[in-house]
Order: sequence, then C-alpha cells, then structure tokens
Amino acid sequence: MEYYCSYQERCHIEVSEKLRSFVLNQQEKDRIIVHLIESNFLNEERFALVFSISKFHQKKWGKIRIKNELKARKISDYLVTKALKEIPAEEYEMTFETLAEKHWESITEKNELKKRKKFCDYLLRKGWESERIYKKVKELEK
Repeated sequence: MEYYCSYQERCHIEVSEKLRSFVLNQQEKDRIIVHLIESNFLNEERFALVFSISKFHQKKWGKIRIKNELKARKISDYLVTKALKEIPAEEYEMTFETLAEKHWESITEKNELKKRKKFCDYLLRKGWESERIYKKVKELEK
C-alpha cells in the first residue's frame, strides 16, 4: 500500500477501495490507513492541492468540475476551497480565454444556435462558470 500511495497521490476513498480487494478484517484495514497517514503516504490536503492543479493544467477543467470531483471523493469543504485558491486567477482567466477561442474556431456547425449550444455544452462539461461562458459566447458572435 505504501507503493500504491507513493507513485501517485491518493485520497482516503481510493485507498479504502483498494484495501477492499484484499482479504483483511476492518481492524487491519484501519491500521494500514493509520500507518499510511502517520508515514505521510496519505495526505488529503496534499491530494486536493495536487488534484486541482493537475486537472486544471492537464485537462483544462474549470473550478466547478474540480470542486465536484473532489466532493465525489469526500474531500472536506475546507480543503476543496483551499485547493481551488491555489489556482492562479490570471492563469485561470487566460486558460479559459484560450480554450474558449480555440473551441469556437473548431466548431464547423453552420447554424448559429447549434454552434452556440455545442460551445456552451463543451465548456459547461469541463466545469467552467456559466456566466463566464455566456459572456464569452456573446463576445465571439460579434
């Protein structure tokens, strides 16, 4: 389990899921988790920070998607908020602008309403804020 936690940051839920595949009683599983925490192999705060930054940089996810994914992994609201604050505001804005413009140009749809819908759906799925998206779509249509 130390190796499992050392080659990639893990949250408590992922470790618990992995331990389920082993034939251990609950007390043994709990002892393993305590050992991983004490040995700093398992750290929820570190996981949340690394997860948010890496999903933002690699997959270009917005804060809404990152927040939802962290909550699905049962990360506390405090740590979710702290992790989202680690994303630089200026870089967040630039990433959105670049992603939005690139995607708008890639849509070949001739019907303006369908093009707008495809654009908005894509960015909403990626977890970007709806007001930001709708403001951008109006700007790009001009």
